Amino acid sequence: MAKNKRDWASINARKGKAYRAPEEAKASRRSERNTKSAGTKTRQGEEKFWQAELPAGAILGRNPVIEALRNDREMEKILVGKGAEGSIAKIIAMAKEKAIPIYQSDKQTLDRIAGGAPHQGVIAYASAYHYSEMEDIYAKAEAAGEQPLIVILDNLEDPHNLGAIMRSAECAGAHGVIIPKRRSCGLTETVAKSSAGAVEYMPCVKVANIGQAIDALKEDGFWIAACDMDGVTYYQQDLTGKLAIVIGSEGAGISPLVKKKCDFTVSMPMVGNITSLNASNAAAVLLYEVRRQRDGK
Repeated sequence: MAKNKRDWASINARKGKAYRAPEEAKASRRSERNTKSAGTKTRQGEEKFWQAELPAGAILGRNPVIEALRNDREMEKILVGKGAEGSIAKIIAMAKEKAIPIYQSDKQTLDRIAGGAPHQGVIAYASAYHYSEMEDIYAKAEAAGEQPLIVILDNLEDPHNLGAIMRSAECAGAHGVIIPKRRSCGLTETVAKSSAGAVEYMPCVKVANIGQAIDALKEDGFWIAACDMDGVTYYQQDLTGKLAIVIGSEGAGISPLVKKKCDFTVSMPMVGNITSLNASNAAAVLLYEVRRQRDGK
């Protein structure tokens, strides 16, 4: 695939790269139980660290933290529950290998820090998530030897849906996700948790204008498919080649201006009493249909 020369700087709302090619995880060695006790003061007499607010990139949950460690996310420290077993030992071993401080605390403290969000006994104080550039998506596709497959999310504000879509995109072999700067949730700890760690591998590009991004993709040879109720049945449409799939929110759907820019619309047959799927389910169905067609099955 020829290297794309387009200057996306006028479209990207932010620069920086969240995506880094994952390295093979080193074999976890058995953890020594010599972690520090949470709630201690530093020698400078600072407040107990757990009283501070969580940073924007904080990661909650075992699998998301493991994937972040595998992908070399920068971390200030990791807080684990006392007496936690199973994959917590693996997290401690990986963190020690990377010289990341580990602290132990009780469940009540973890619950207070997490603000009621599920944490599975582990909270990582990681650097904030950064957004990728379009070149990262092209590079990921080129490294896989595939035509680029992109998911464009319009008006999607639910972080759980965004996380689930990023998880499906990663599992189905998509190469990137595009979200707008406005009227969209960003990359947060809730998204990371819902994605089961997929945010560590899936480039996410934030753009100022979805319509302009679609125009640029079309100039680069992409077909743009809208997922809506009034299209051809998805498995009857050719979904091979350079493709970007546009998914709207369950409430607002795809905005009329964005839909007008799409090359075609695909829909899913609804034979039950419920007349629609949620955004993440629809995205998963379409992504795996693309995978099926690309695999020639």
